[in-house]
Amino acid sequence: MSNKAIYQPKNKASEYAKWACNFYVGCSNDCSYCYCKKGILAGTMGGDKPTLKKCFKDETHALEVFEKELMQNLPELQKHGLFFSFTTDPMLPETIDLTIAAIDACVVNNVPVKILTKCDFTNPERMVGIYQRAFPFLVKQKYKDKIAFGFTLTGYDRLEPNASTNQERIEAMKKLHDAGFRTFASIEPIIDFERSFEMIYLTWGHCNLYKIGLMSGQKVDRAFYERLRSFNLAVVNLLTQSTAKVYWKDSITKCFDVFPDAPCNVDRDYNIFKER
Repeated sequence: MSNKAIYQPKNKASEYAKWACNFYVGCSNDCSYCYCKKGILAGTMGGDKPTLKKCFKDETHALEVFEKELMQNLPELQKHGLFFSFTTDPMLPETIDLTIAAIDACVVNNVPVKILTKCDFTNPERMVGIYQRAFPFLVKQKYKDKIAFGFTLTGYDRLEPNASTNQERIEAMKKLHDAGFRTFASIEPIIDFERSFEMIYLTWGHCNLYKIGLMSGQKVDRAFYERLRSFNLAVVNLLTQSTAKVYWKDSITKCFDVFPDAPCNVDRDYNIFKER
């Protein structure tokens, strides 16, 4: 795990962003499939509540380190943007204040930001504290030009017991998209194809980019391949009727000898901020 605030992800994480920021490890969403809870790093990254990384003395120090690294890498970050976050949910009550402070620094320095969350922070009644702190995001044009909001959508609330429901996240995406923000969906991991397609269908017209990937360690036999192929064709047929794009992660494309070419398909470097 990097001792920096800003770093360049490797392996599967690099399919989401060239540059990312992690202030915290651990997450209270308690998703049963979370990769941070598995493997040799589970003890340090898979806690059930967010804790500041040990390389930071406190939140003030973390922000100071972040701002220094931001300026050191400014041209690259202005070009590629910055992703929050791979080791926690950046919009939890425990993490949102530092996330907002970092985003403010990015916006001032013309660095676009991508946020991936399972929190419906747009609901003033359900999430009073988070909503009040996130409110500037929802009303100021300077944020709308520089922030893309993403939501992980599996369709299985029981596997994400402490997160906002998938339906709440879908409603939040619609609100943000209608307000002028760019939006993206992480359709990963696929628990089953029918439910994942439903998530895409329900966000169709309100989502600019879908990133789709299989469950880690998924075994692909002939029957699974055929279902995956049908899922791919259904998604392409739906998305070619809109301006939305789709990035098929390596976990999927490696299953195809020749992956179908479609106008909605993009590569991992697709810039969600390039087009309105």
